Amino acid sequence: MIHGTHNAIEDPRNANIKIMINDELYDRQDAKISVFDSGYLVGDGIWEAFRLHKGTLVFSDMHLKRLWSAAASVGMQFPFSKKELMDKVWSVIDANQMYDNVHVRVMITRGIKKTPSQDPRLTISGPNVVIIAEHKKASRDSKEKGITLFTSTIRRGSPDYLDPRLNCHSKLHEVQALVQAIEAGADEALMLDINGFVSTCNATNFFIVRDHEVWTSTGEYCMNGITRQNVIRLCKKHNIVCKQKNFSLFDVYSANEAFVTGTFGGLTPVTKIDGRIIGEGKYGDFTKKLSGFYEQLIEEECA
Repeated sequence: MIHGTHNAIEDPRNANIKIMINDELYDRQDAKISVFDSGYLVGDGIWEAFRLHKGTLVFSDMHLKRLWSAAASVGMQFPFSKKELMDKVWSVIDANQMYDNVHVRVMITRGIKKTPSQDPRLTISGPNVVIIAEHKKASRDSKEKGITLFTSTIRRGSPDYLDPRLNCHSKLHEVQALVQAIEAGADEALMLDINGFVSTCNATNFFIVRDHEVWTSTGEYCMNGITRQNVIRLCKKHNIVCKQKNFSLFDVYSANEAFVTGTFGGLTPVTKIDGRIIGEGKYGDFTKKLSGFYEQLIEEECA
């Protein structure tokens, strides 16, 4: 089994899920889209992920705000409102009779092109909206065992050419970073910014704990993570010092604890980076405490 922050317990129900493409529901094996789709041709698309917990799409307002910001950034016009999109999401959830431990991926591309090209003016229909909801429960093994990271030579880019906050279909540089990490024997990749400071991971945001303080990057070169925002908010609520600052691998290797955050896995401990054991090399007490606060926040959201 693949080990990492997206490691899910296998669920046979996913073989028979219904997937929505432009308001039509299809069986999993029949869910297809044209090879002239903008997302396939040039990565011209954006996406958002939601978590269904006990009948509630948690932090949905924050996710929708991020999606609409992404659309504005790439100049994509939606012919639907936030409510109308959420109605589509709920129709997929209801069609699959889902309630808990569900991960929903919404992908929106600019549409179908009349010929392979970058030019958005050659789009003849769209946008295309695909909604995939799967039964996904994070493996406790990743939480208890923790994950290992390898620092990639692939850098998180400057926002003046591809803003790292943008959830877009163009993820090749992150895939390259992950490939390096896997080849080095690690689970996932740690990525530096253009100045050599620690930024984020290939698919999650990165935190360290030093002397009862929580550190994360400035946010200038990392993903605009919803879970990241919530952890920072929880630290403030519980009077835990949380610093958004520049720090280097010098600070990382001598940290007491490290963890990553994401919509699917929540908080996942990091036990080893570049072959160096972090702290005691286990799921640390500080990370456990923050993870408990986060799980409580989700329950409050559902209530």
